[in-house]
Amino acid sequence: MARIKPQALLNQSKKKKGPARISATTIFLCNLVVLVIILSVVATYRHWSQRSKNQPGSGLSTSEDTADSFADSKKYDLPGYAILNTSKGYITVELYKDGSPMIVDKFLDLCQKGYFKGMPFHHVIKHYVIQAGHSQGLGAAEDWTTKGKLHSRLATSPKHEAFMIGTSKTIDSTGFELFITTAPIPDLNDKILVFGRAVKGEDVVQEIEEVDTDEHYRPKSPVAIIGVTLKREI
Repeated sequence: MARIKPQALLNQSKKKKGPARISATTIFLCNLVVLVIILSVVATYRHWSQRSKNQPGSGLSTSEDTADSFADSKKYDLPGYAILNTSKGYITVELYKDGSPMIVDKFLDLCQKGYFKGMPFHHVIKHYVIQAGHSQGLGAAEDWTTKGKLHSRLATSPKHEAFMIGTSKTIDSTGFELFITTAPIPDLNDKILVFGRAVKGEDVVQEIEEVDTDEHYRPKSPVAIIGVTLKREI
């Protein structure tokens, strides 16, 4: 048996261990797979990024969301309570900033201008309403009593209960009337625009209600609002 020389063995070993050639097709397929993976990752990222923007509380907001948030924060920075200092005592009114924002804004503006300082209660209708303002019209008072008695058996809602505060539906440049109900009034929506409720000082409202009046429901002794203090919280 012929012996193989060491040099021949070495050459034979190198031929066996040499790297195999990779075809162009294999390289193309590998690159294609990598590209598909990259595109999938990018698409997934964009999807979850967009979804997080649309979710509330995500910390990201659009310009409309920012504007709404600013409007809400401005609204809730406004005073939520008004304390009426009357000649009979204090009446604390909770203002309905959400339910009647336009009326509350006008009321707050007039308070800051001192409009209600010295305003008299010129109509006092027992078991119905007390009315403060600079107008001295008398027709409305009789209208409250006659209609109120006719509709006294109608169902009422919380908005129609006693100690609600409102103003006349015929708001114009002539003034701003204040009404505080002293009993449930079923047809209240036909009479005034409610923008708050007395949460303290109901006894003061009742004391004003008990003053002596003439045949036109005008107090015989003056009762008035001395001033108004605005507060965010009480």
